[in-house]
Amino acid sequence: MSMKTLEIQYREDLPDLIQQSPGEFEQNLRMALACKLFELGQLSSGHAAELAGVSRYEFLHSLSRYRVSALNWDPADFEQELKNA
Repeated sequence: MSMKTLEIQYREDLPDLIQQSPGEFEQNLRMALACKLFELGQLSSGHAAELAGVSRYEFLHSLSRYRVSALNWDPADFEQELKNA
């Protein structure tokens, strides 16, 4: 599968301001983007993990750091599951 590249410009001192190396900063940006798209229901966990450059397990395990639930339940579906339990 062919891949595209997204270039994001940021101030050179930005990673230092949040006490991260440039590599850590860029990885966190990738993860944050993947988490948000997963949270919005636009990507599956597998595709989001691929975007973030990590395994699906690592992606799901990292969601809590970004305050994203691993379960994207519709409130009506959740209510029905509670009734069925």
